[in-house]
Amino acid sequence: MNKTEFNTLVIQQSDSLKAYAKNFTRDQDDANDLVQDTLLKAVTYFTNFREGTNLKGWLYTIMKNTFINNYRRIIKTNSFITKEEEITSANLVVSATSNVGENRFVMDDINHALANLSEEYYIPFTMYFEGYKYHEISDHLNIPIGTVKTRIHVARKAMKKTLNAYQFGY
Repeated sequence: MNKTEFNTLVIQQSDSLKAYAKNFTRDQDDANDLVQDTLLKAVTYFTNFREGTNLKGWLYTIMKNTFINNYRRIIKTNSFITKEEEITSANLVVSATSNVGENRFVMDDINHALANLSEEYYIPFTMYFEGYKYHEISDHLNIPIGTVKTRIHVARKAMKKTLNAYQFGY
């Protein structure tokens, strides 16, 4: 069977597909969309259809799977969107807006933690943070690379301990 013959047979099933889609969606517009998606998938993947297979059953299976996948996608999307009038404090954490005052406090805490580092840890840590490579820091400070790595590691641990209030469970 060539593609034109197949497309003709598929189009002939559109009325029964509309009735079947209405059982899923309970809405005429949504049913029409589901039929359109089903027809598009059937025409797109016509090479997967094996002659001798029940065309109507094949189309119904495509429709059922399309409906289920769309339903799952909608449920997943709605679980990420808050539709409440008041946003709970739990949802404020993931809010897209930024609080400038809070950011200032965080930066003050980071600067305070950096100031508490001794110079032997502060310099290699800030150089690494600014993008210098281990060997560049080693050359600049005239110390072995192993010492650079150790000092950066110790500085990270100290910073992490000082800033532990900002560690979230993600």
